[in-house]
Amino acid sequence: QVQLVESGGGLVQAGGSLSLSCAASGRTFSGYAMGWFRQAPGKAREFVAVIRWSGGTPSYLDSVKDRFTISRDKAKNSVFLQMNSLKPEDTAVYYCAARSEPFSCGMHLRSSAYDYWGQGTQVTVSS
Repeated sequence: QVQLVESGGGLVQAGGSLSLSCAASGRTFSGYAMGWFRQAPGKAREFVAVIRWSGGTPSYLDSVKDRFTISRDKAKNSVFLQMNSLKPEDTAVYYCAARSEPFSCGMHLRSSAYDYWGQGTQVTVSS
């Protein structure tokens, strides 16, 4: 089984930046896509970004698409999320997720479509 471990969360002032990492372990990753979700207290889990393992154009939540960048390093079995111009409403636990098969249209937005999950890393943005 593939294990995903996030790191890089922390406390930052509004307008600042953080970079999150997600490293796969257990075996070499051979899935279809990796992405990020987030969940604030009392809120539903929310799609943030996803990228195909083979590359191509990522997809983003509309409210982060001009501020966040997802990338992957196949040699390191890792996916990253660079977060710039952070806002208090970005405060949440951020989860790394992986999908083994191609998505049907729109399915990348659903947490149930992903096969593997990390433990989460806390991001707190103060005003």
